[in-house]
Amino acid sequence: MIIIKTPEQVGNIRHGGKILAELFEILNREIKPGIATGELDLMAEEFLLKRGVKPAFKGYKGFPATLCVSVNEEVVHGIPSSGRILCEGDIVSVDVGAVYEGFYSDAARTYPVGRVSAELSNLIRVTRESLDIAISKAVVKNRLFDISSSVEQYVKKHGYTVVRDFVGHGIGQKMHEEPQIPNFGIPDTGPKLEEGMVFAIEPMVNIGSFEVEVLKDNWTVATIDKKPSAHFEDTIVITGKGPEILTR
Repeated sequence: MIIIKTPEQVGNIRHGGKILAELFEILNREIKPGIATGELDLMAEEFLLKRGVKPAFKGYKGFPATLCVSVNEEVVHGIPSSGRILCEGDIVSVDVGAVYEGFYSDAARTYPVGRVSAELSNLIRVTRESLDIAISKAVVKNRLFDISSSVEQYVKKHGYTVVRDFVGHGIGQKMHEEPQIPNFGIPDTGPKLEEGMVFAIEPMVNIGSFEVEVLKDNWTVATIDKKPSAHFEDTIVITGKGPEILTR
């Protein structure tokens, strides 16, 4: 069952989401060659706590950090470390959540580290644009898989693939609520979209194969062919006037 949120509940999600948006502005300035992913994590945790929200990921099913930081071929759930140093030409995906008054917000961005190749810059752009297109489909007249199919259709036009083993999700008093929101699907199928539904929509886009594997740390997900991946995510609410992005 998809839980419809009240305006007050949406307000709590929005509050956490705006703080995540502020954090991304800080990360955008700080991500550069030579910085450790563990340093970014400490910075993020300190910022979220000072702003009065709880880091959503730390301790979630045993995850040890505030941020998921995934570099190059890593797709999601990378564990930050003082020994993982970002290098010129890398791309890095940062996923982070916040909890405010018992309600979760969730978002992700992929950043270039210094100057990156045209291929990687294009991957980031296409992934970001696929998220915007997916969000535009989150309207009352549509069905759930209109969101999903729009991602795959746009990504395929650019020669990329979407990850199939990990998906977006409903969000609210739990990090992961119904429904699951894959980045592929058949248009005009799935549950009808209604006002008050809150979703975390998150395209994960690969240059090569869509296939992924979980690494030996039991968290980090990487592409099987070791080709780069990008990840963007926003938490949105469906309203009578269209989707509102709660994490920008």
